[in-house]
Order: sequence, then C-alpha cells, then structure tokens
Amino acid sequence: MEQKLFLTPTETIQTIILNGKRVMSQCRRRTFLLSLLAGFYIAFGAQLSTVVTHDFAAFAGIGAARLLGGIVFSFGLMLVVICGAELFTGNSLLVSSALDGEISWLKLLENWGLVLLGNLLGALFMAWLLYESQLWQNGTVATQALAVAAAKCKLTFWVAFVRGILCNWLVCLAVFMATAARDVTGKLFSCLVPITAFVASGFEHSIANMYFIPAGLLLQQNFGITEPALTWGGFLMGNILPVTLGNCVGGVLFVACAYWYVHLPLNHR
Repeated sequence: MEQKLFLTPTETIQTIILNGKRVMSQCRRRTFLLSLLAGFYIAFGAQLSTVVTHDFAAFAGIGAARLLGGIVFSFGLMLVVICGAELFTGNSLLVSSALDGEISWLKLLENWGLVLLGNLLGALFMAWLLYESQLWQNGTVATQALAVAAAKCKLTFWVAFVRGILCNWLVCLAVFMATAARDVTGKLFSCLVPITAFVASGFEHSIANMYFIPAGLLLQQNFGITEPALTWGGFLMGNILPVTLGNCVGGVLFVACAYWYVHLPLNHR
C-alpha cells in the first residue's frame, strides 16, 4: 500500500492532540532536557543568521539580506522538528489537546513554564559559548549582533507584542505543516517557508531573542559600548515579556484554537 505524502488538516490536528497527550505524560526531567536542546537549536539558527547576513545587505540590499537570514534561521526549527525537542512557541499548539479534554489546563501551564525555562537557559548558554569562542570579538559580525540586540530592546511593549503575534502564527503553521508531512523532505520544506517569511518580515520570536539580546549584552561589555536600551531589564521586561505574550496569542488563537474548532467533530460543538 502506497504511503500518503501528507496528512489532511483533520488528521493533522488529531495527531497534534495525541502528541500533546504524549508530551504531558513524559517525566519532567525529559521535558526539561528536551527544552534545553530546543534553546540550543534555535540559537544555532540565530547565530548563523547573524554571520551570513552581517555584510550581505551592502551587496544585495536589505530585502535580500533578510530573505537569506530567514532561510538559514529556519535551520533551528528544522533541528527541533527532525531531531526532537520541546520548543515553547511550538507548544502553543498543545492548547488543542486541552480543548479536546486530553490534558488538563494546569498540566499545560506547567509544561509551558518548564519548557520556557529550559529554552531560556539553553539560549543563554549558547550566547555565552559564542562569546567565549571569540569568533565575534571584532569586526562587522559583532557590530551586527549589537545592532540587532539594541533594536529589539528599543521596541515599545505594544509593537513587540504585535510582532510576537505575527511571528508565532507562522511558526505554529510551520509546525502544523511539518506534522502533516510524512517524510523528512516535506518536514524540512514545511519549516523553511514560514520561518523564512517571519524572519524576513521582521517579526519577533521569544526564544530566538533569548539568544540575540544576551549575545549583544555580552559583546557590549567587551566593546565598552553603552547602549541605554540594551540592558538585562530591557531584555526581560521590555522584549521577552511582550514578545512571549504575543507568541502565545498568535499560536494559540490563530492556529491551535482555529484548527481545533474547524476540524472538531460536529457532535463536540
């Protein structure tokens, strides 16, 4: 019997609901370790994006540089999807499991808190490793990293929140599509297109920012630069808080809830 190339949307949301039940049944240590790995993986994509785009705009223009940055950044989600890891933004889809009664809301919130912590620690560790590698201590790569971090901290709460909504709308669609795909090629392509779109558009991803901004903070002290907006307080309260809230709204409302309702059996409505 020929294997299907992809699942239908109804089959996909049912698979996500079952995955949510499986995720909630695993021990906390496993969840935490997998969330650390996701923090590492997203940071790998983020640092690669910084390296390959730091001087590209001068030759091809800003739009092309953003497009290239999005393409290479998608490498991070590819690692999460193919290798397996717990990413907070992708776990927004687990709301569909709670809506379907497969998991409790309290268990969902516990998972989000644990995964968010693990993602943060993983991203911070990678920022520290990159700093210690001394690959970025001089030159335009470091300048680009500082500029990206400072720009993110200068966003107003509302702007960061809205960009967070738009970002995770696309990230969760990428995960939805990757769940539907039945082979590795399909999963990779599912990650590539939506992630490229969100990065090129300038949207905000909370876990990526857990790497981008600390990397800038570490470089700032090395260069002796004082950027008023680039502080640990600005990182946590000025960016991560509104972006995380926006990511929740984008993934939960526009993907998890929408597709759960659309493909819900009529007798459950």
